[in-house]
Amino acid sequence: MSEQWSYSVTNEELEELFRLYCTDFTSLARMGRYGPITGRDKEVDETILILLQKGRKNACLLAPAGVGKTAMVVALAQKIAADDVPDYLLDARVIELDMARMAAGTSGPAEFQERFIPICKGIAERYHNPENPRIIMFLDEIHQIMPNCVGSSYAGLSDVMKPYLTAGDLMVIGATTLDEFRMYVAEDPAMDRRFQKVFLSIPNQVETYAILKALRPSHEKHHGVTISNNNLMTIVELTDEHMRKRNQPDKSIITMDSAMAYHVKTHGKDQEVSLESIYYMVGRETGLNKQALHDEKKIQRTMKKVRQLEGEGYTYHI
Repeated sequence: MSEQWSYSVTNEELEELFRLYCTDFTSLARMGRYGPITGRDKEVDETILILLQKGRKNACLLAPAGVGKTAMVVALAQKIAADDVPDYLLDARVIELDMARMAAGTSGPAEFQERFIPICKGIAERYHNPENPRIIMFLDEIHQIMPNCVGSSYAGLSDVMKPYLTAGDLMVIGATTLDEFRMYVAEDPAMDRRFQKVFLSIPNQVETYAILKALRPSHEKHHGVTISNNNLMTIVELTDEHMRKRNQPDKSIITMDSAMAYHVKTHGKDQEVSLESIYYMVGRETGLNKQALHDEKKIQRTMKKVRQLEGEGYTYHI
């Protein structure tokens, strides 16, 4: 005789909470809403290994802003959507809790927790039913739920989650910077013990170039223009040199997107994005004169670097 399962939070109620306050990454991945994520296979595999464990099955992604913590979780959702995961995670759902959406319209912590608690409870009470797909909660800026995070609207939610984490009824992926993890999460030994750390390195120039190449088709389709390999590498080099306070790949992705938009705005579609458009957007972000960014010797070095990466015989167009 099969075990009968009854839930205090019904399926309909839980799905409505997901609809109102969450983003279902796996559902969007199945719909093809995300571009390809490259360069994070090692970190995704490490996170899968953590999720498969019986005990400490919670991961915390640690990296500076702009390095791609959320993108790595999207990559995990894409692997699940493609059935490219162990049986234990087949049909799993990666659900991001959107704290800002959940807090909208609330008058205080108590009202906020009235929305948060049923989600935790609904997910936790389904965990041990083998007929249910695994639900993996993703919390970006997870340090904000800690009681010692003064000024956060979500401070103290860790105390709500802790009993479920202690019982092993939740699978959670958090994301924050290493400094904020040490400052807030690690100060609570009980929370620190329940999360295994996954470190995401900042991509180097070659890795960032590969990321831009992977994202290029969707951006070209959106903007109706093309962009060459050399111009992608130029973006990587210029952002590395002149946007020191921001991290790759975020600053290169934003610059590629904005340069393509600027080119469409000034020259129209069905063209190759020019260096001038790239210089304009880098200058706009940094305050540098776009003409000062042009260096013929650097262009030649960039062309040589791309030829080495792509193999001889590549034709350069600007």
